Amino acid sequence: MLLRRYAGALLRYLQSHSNDAAAAEDALQETTLSIWKNAGSFRGETTVRAWLYTIARHAMIKQKRGRSEPVDDGSLERLGADAGWGDERSGARIEKALGDRLCLERAFARLPDEHREILMLVDGEELSLLETAEALGLSLSAVKSRLHRARLGVMGIIDKEVADAR
Repeated sequence: MLLRRYAGALLRYLQSHSNDAAAAEDALQETTLSIWKNAGSFRGETTVRAWLYTIARHAMIKQKRGRSEPVDDGSLERLGADAGWGDERSGARIEKALGDRLCLERAFARLPDEHREILMLVDGEELSLLETAEALGLSLSAVKSRLHRARLGVMGIIDKEVADAR
């Protein structure tokens, strides 16, 4: 029952980290096995959702390392300055671009893994900031900071695409 309830959300989360649908499904299989193996270890220190996403995240990382794919090192400081925060002209262009789903999908795909992960959990799967912090093993302030940078990153990418299209 628990797995049926969250399987779709976990698969979407895993797909946000891979361009390969089969790899995301393999990671979901690994997640499912880990959930069954470790169900007795759940102590209620976090929410069930946070626990499930933690297991899925570990399966994804394990899979990427097994395939020798690079895991994002977290050096993401460059995005904030390029986002055009506070510029009224860029705000209008971003608002226009947000109506274009393809533009938003391209921007999401260009984000570093760390930013896609935060946006997927908070905005996509609607985990609370605390649940996200628990799932990722981060402090609440780190989640807030990364979420802010991720949103700025999406806006910066969209703004650049719109400006380049002119």
